[in-house]
Amino acid sequence: MWTAPDHTRLVLDLNGKVDYRLFRLKDPARVVVDLEGTRSRAGTEDLELPDPVLHSVRTGYPERGTFRVVMDLKQDVRPKTFQLQPHGRHGHRLVIDLYRKNGGERRVARALERTEAHELLVAVDAGHGGEDPGALGPGDLQEKDVVLDIAKRLARSINDQPQMRAFLTRKGDYFLELQERVKMAREANADLFISVHADAFRNPDARGASVYALSRKGATDEAAAWLARSENRADLAGGVDLGEVDEVVASVLLDLSQTATISDSLSLGSSILEQLDNFAHLHRGKVGQAPFRVLKSPDIPSILVETGFISNHAEARRLQKSSYQSRIAEAVAEGSANFLEQRDLQPTVARTPSPVEEYTVQKGDTLWSIAQQHRTSVASLKEANDLEGTTLLVGRELEIP
Repeated sequence: MWTAPDHTRLVLDLNGKVDYRLFRLKDPARVVVDLEGTRSRAGTEDLELPDPVLHSVRTGYPERGTFRVVMDLKQDVRPKTFQLQPHGRHGHRLVIDLYRKNGGERRVARALERTEAHELLVAVDAGHGGEDPGALGPGDLQEKDVVLDIAKRLARSINDQPQMRAFLTRKGDYFLELQERVKMAREANADLFISVHADAFRNPDARGASVYALSRKGATDEAAAWLARSENRADLAGGVDLGEVDEVVASVLLDLSQTATISDSLSLGSSILEQLDNFAHLHRGKVGQAPFRVLKSPDIPSILVETGFISNHAEARRLQKSSYQSRIAEAVAEGSANFLEQRDLQPTVARTPSPVEEYTVQKGDTLWSIAQQHRTSVASLKEANDLEGTTLLVGRELEIP
């Protein structure tokens, strides 16, 4: 189980595909999942309960051959569930996402509230999270934990720079889709996007920090191609229902007409490498390029910082030290500040929330026609107005995201 700002995710690890049924009960509020032809090999004792959504999780057998999972709720939720095929270290899985009706923490809005109009906003992205541990190092070391520590230090170092402000795409141990990370940066009108990683390579002798920007073609070398493939598979490892991809976000991820942005990303990466070179061993002396999906924002200079290889025992020990993490954070922040000063960039927009636009449903309207009219997506309309289906009542006021 993992708790994210807007939902709680429960994952059942299975040894095969399963037939299941999800339903809700009231008084008290519960979400129930029945799995046919299934028996349990584990209990719920190790779940970190309670959390903002779940009061408790119970299991049992209501009838022969049916295994039941009961989730006792603290608040009303919108449940979503899907199965995942085996991938990498993961076998079959059943994912149950419990989305809070009130939307949970408004991450982008909070970033705007903290940022003054004259400040440049940097999105700091800690890679992986939740059921996606990322690369694995010696002694059960997990990439997701190392990079979250470094990302938090980086955000503090950026906030210490004049006229700069940072916000974290994730603040805890939960999974974020690659497209959600990009979407958060764009919704906040971020001026820079920095994704922090500490990956592994099949050669345990590989070591050193490196910086990558997006490539519109192939990767610059074998290591870059390897890293891009592993990072782009994070969505599958983390449990993404690939059957539902927001059309607007999908078009952003597929947009490769970003020559100017890539040029700025390479300059940003070079400025950061120059700072890292003062104390760290570099895996390569110039910015690499590869088709990383998390860097495909068409209008925000975006880089991926490999702080080191946790597959290398000596480097893994170094990456766990708070002093070394702080040096990396300070170097990346200093390099970013130098880049912004050289470019003399101004904030993308004034950091004030836009006024809410409303629309009154007319006869003959559909969600699709309203979305087209206001240049948004059906998924965004449904999320903003807490709509589960597609039925619209004439006269209803809709908030336009």
